[in-house]
Amino acid sequence: MLAVFAKAIGKPPEELRLPAMGSNNSKTPEEIVQKFQSLWPDSAVYNLPHGNFMALSHEDESPIHPRCIVVLDDIFCIFMGALANIAELRHHYGLPRQATEAMIVIEAYKALRDRAPYPPDQVAKHLDGKFAFIIFDAKTYTLFIARDREGSVKFQWGMARDGSLVCSDDPTIIREGCGQACAAFPPGCIFINGSGLTSFDHPLHKVQAVAHEDDSGNILSVYFQVDLYTKIPSIPRTGSAANWADAVAEVKGE
Repeated sequence: MLAVFAKAIGKPPEELRLPAMGSNNSKTPEEIVQKFQSLWPDSAVYNLPHGNFMALSHEDESPIHPRCIVVLDDIFCIFMGALANIAELRHHYGLPRQATEAMIVIEAYKALRDRAPYPPDQVAKHLDGKFAFIIFDAKTYTLFIARDREGSVKFQWGMARDGSLVCSDDPTIIREGCGQACAAFPPGCIFINGSGLTSFDHPLHKVQAVAHEDDSGNILSVYFQVDLYTKIPSIPRTGSAANWADAVAEVKGE
């Protein structure tokens, strides 16, 4: 699996490039797609608007973590893995028994998009299974990426030479396409362009990059983890919710 999104769309975390400072061994998006096609000749490549790509091959696919790509209502979704609560999710979203995991996460994304304000962490939190997926909404240019809590499915992201975001389950593609400017996509997290990286179990805490250095202080790699000591400021309450909170605080003498 491969997905490449232009910097204007993907907006990858700048920390991804830290291990590659001073080196330029990454490739252009076109070169990365060509490399993927040379490794997986049976792959299907989807050319998305503004030079973005999605590509999928079923070769060497794990039977317990199958890959699929679905396109519905100009929404492209690559899904890898399986959901344990698929029957429950079909019922929740009113989908037929034939609905696949990719169709379900597209429906979940549409609920997020169309029923705002709807917490994006709730979309991934309700998915029980071993999975990673990428959604690209060609109408709104929204990118939504997620990986399960255990990191059960291989999934990495990195930066191409021009700063484009590259995602793949193939370590060779990531290594040759991004050089050192790459990392494992953090388990239990979602990434939405415009919002950044968030933990769906700890949505009010920052997900920060941690650098791994050698004895000389050179950055060898980065990984991302939830900072449970730093909380993201929540949106101030207004209206009746705020009045109720003020009344409770007054009774407590706060």
